[in-house]
Amino acid sequence: MEAISTSYLSRAETWLFITTLTYFLMNGAQLFETAVLVPKWTAAPPESLQLLRGKHGLDLKTFWIVIHSLHEITFILAVIFCWKLAPIRNGLLLLFMVHVAVRVWTLGYFAPMILKFQNTEDLTQIPDLLRQTTLWRTLNYLRVGIFLAVSLGLIPLCLSMMTMKAGR
Repeated sequence: MEAISTSYLSRAETWLFITTLTYFLMNGAQLFETAVLVPKWTAAPPESLQLLRGKHGLDLKTFWIVIHSLHEITFILAVIFCWKLAPIRNGLLLLFMVHVAVRVWTLGYFAPMILKFQNTEDLTQIPDLLRQTTLWRTLNYLRVGIFLAVSLGLIPLCLSMMTMKAGR
């Protein structure tokens, strides 16, 4: 087995902690959105959907694109810098696969539905609008729960890294 230098462990630890912090920051925003905003715009469609519409409607698209992009870059850097540390690397890869699966779900379902709610001229033309917004809200709870689980999965990796570093 290849010897791992202290400087390698320090860089790996830094990127693992950065991605963990970034993920927890992202989860904080998700929790806020889920607890405060989603109940408001799903409360009584079509009237409640006005929160997302028009010149002064909430449009969080840019925020989410930026935060996810930054996080995914830090996550990839953590994998790269932890590559020689098999248990950490494997844990990161597993968590990243879960993250990517949920992101694909987000881009395939959640984002298009929000755009539909924001951009449909006459919301009364959307069949079963209440059912669709309720389903979106319910599935969002599951999605946020999975993202939180990924965050929590990073904690044992950070603890393992600290143990590795202390054992040098």
